[in-house]
Amino acid sequence: MTQRTISIGGASGFWGDSSIALPQLLEHDGLDYISFDYLAEVTMSILARARAKDPSLGYATDFVSLVERHLPRIAERGVKLIANAGGVNPSACAEALRAKIAAAGLNLRVGVVTGDDLIAMQPELQTSREMFSGAAMPSRLMSLNAYLGAAPIAAALDAGADIVVTGRCVDSATVLGACIHAFGWSMSDFDSLSGGSLAGHIIECGAQATGGLFTDWQDVGDWANIGYPIAVIDADGAFDVIKPQGTGGLVSRGTVSEQLVYEIGDPAAYLLPDVSCDWRSVEIEETDNGRVRVTGARGRAPTETYKASATWQDGYRVGATWTIIGEAAASKAAKVGEAVVTRVSSLLSAAGSAPFSETSIEIIGAESSYGANSQARGAREVVLKIAAKHGDPKALELLVREFTSAGTSMAPGFTGMGGNRPKVMPLVRLFSTAVDKAIVDVQVNVEVEGQVVALPDVPRPSSANPPVDQEPERSTPLAATGRTKVPLIELAWGRSGDKGNHANIGIIARRPEFLPYIRHALQPDVVGALFQHYAPAEVRRFDLPGIHGLNFMLYDVLGGGGIASLRNDPQGKGYAQILLGMEIAVPADLVRS
Repeated sequence: MTQRTISIGGASGFWGDSSIALPQLLEHDGLDYISFDYLAEVTMSILARARAKDPSLGYATDFVSLVERHLPRIAERGVKLIANAGGVNPSACAEALRAKIAAAGLNLRVGVVTGDDLIAMQPELQTSREMFSGAAMPSRLMSLNAYLGAAPIAAALDAGADIVVTGRCVDSATVLGACIHAFGWSMSDFDSLSGGSLAGHIIECGAQATGGLFTDWQDVGDWANIGYPIAVIDADGAFDVIKPQGTGGLVSRGTVSEQLVYEIGDPAAYLLPDVSCDWRSVEIEETDNGRVRVTGARGRAPTETYKASATWQDGYRVGATWTIIGEAAASKAAKVGEAVVTRVSSLLSAAGSAPFSETSIEIIGAESSYGANSQARGAREVVLKIAAKHGDPKALELLVREFTSAGTSMAPGFTGMGGNRPKVMPLVRLFSTAVDKAIVDVQVNVEVEGQVVALPDVPRPSSANPPVDQEPERSTPLAATGRTKVPLIELAWGRSGDKGNHANIGIIARRPEFLPYIRHALQPDVVGALFQHYAPAEVRRFDLPGIHGLNFMLYDVLGGGGIASLRNDPQGKGYAQILLGMEIAVPADLVRS
């Protein structure tokens, strides 16, 4: 008998998220599942290095210790756990969990999903091209993993697993797998699969859905005890978002809408292993205090490929910061940064060494992120950040030494490094490609190693299931007179994030009647000009009429992306805040009403 609703809590958005989430969610009445997301690309490279040193490692060890502390309560409540904490060694993670469960005298079954690790297949995949740039695959990889879907998670739950551990899978799969298991969805129930994926997308980043990073941060209560999100999902894929009683944070149309637009591209084609999602018609409505209803997700057949991401080392990197205080602090910092880089470049040249492959000078506190629109050039306290890349770690050690020497030879008010000198680190880059699903051998084992669980049949893409066209956004007549300019933040919420070397900025109108004016003002070329100091290759705009929103994609704008960028904001987290400061012309009576 299938369930009518299930409740799933999101306890982790990344490796290192707060330990308050699990005990908080375990006390919520009626919770069926708890989902944990641990894996970013840089995390995979760290875990790959750990496994290379010790074959028994390569997974998120703190997940095991966290679960161990709460095992009696987990067993008592009968809540099932689903986590991609397996990293590059999910079998070892499962064995560690089984040992802790046995030591506690409990009877919980652990299932493990394997097959995402493709590093042994690199010779066969060596001709693959990077899916964005078309570049060739590097010859030496640190990790190579396919983003698996939800079907194997559902199969593990079907086989009786109480805890399911996976390696790399798409972030939303941990939630969708529970839905497929609980509701008996077939792999061709595309609208339902899209809804379950959206529920996973909303809660996959922990407290970001419950007020974390929210534009109206002043309205968010008690960050110290912020509530982690719970999706109460119906059998048709619609769902409510809530948080545990007595916790801080905020669940509102704004917080959930911001999370919908977080790190997506084209909302009509959000491609996942199990379904191609179309979220343009999604509606988000506050139905009660602290309860938000999400409906309208649509889907179609998935593609025949998995996305696979590899990490590889491309030399080394270092970044160092010093504080500079006093009048004209920003000007002093700029002169110090240029002098240090010039000096070290000359020393490298004189020694016959290659030049830096890239350098970065940022003045934090002088609004470097705003480019020519900075309003803080007169700041009297700034942090100078210098970063660089080079193939030889000794060149970067030289940079740190010469930057440190500026403390007695350059600007007055130079202070505040503190602690040990920065360490030179491997520079890890990301390589993403598409891999035919047919060559990926996904296996599910529950409790007994070698017990293979059958996976459900997955429908192949069909021309009979094309993208759902939507009427083009019609131009709404705009009042030509009586306009006043107000900051966009008074009209909209915003959230930004990264997609490899690309950034997205989602903007949601606070009121539907604001959207035509926002849309008229925020043309792609206008947004591109605001970020011209980062030289985006292209800016595209997508409509989300269901939530009265827009999504902007800024391509090749992050200096290489999160794990390769030298910038202070390598993931574009502040881009929405910059755009929200732009002034928009709207009728004066509209903003007063």
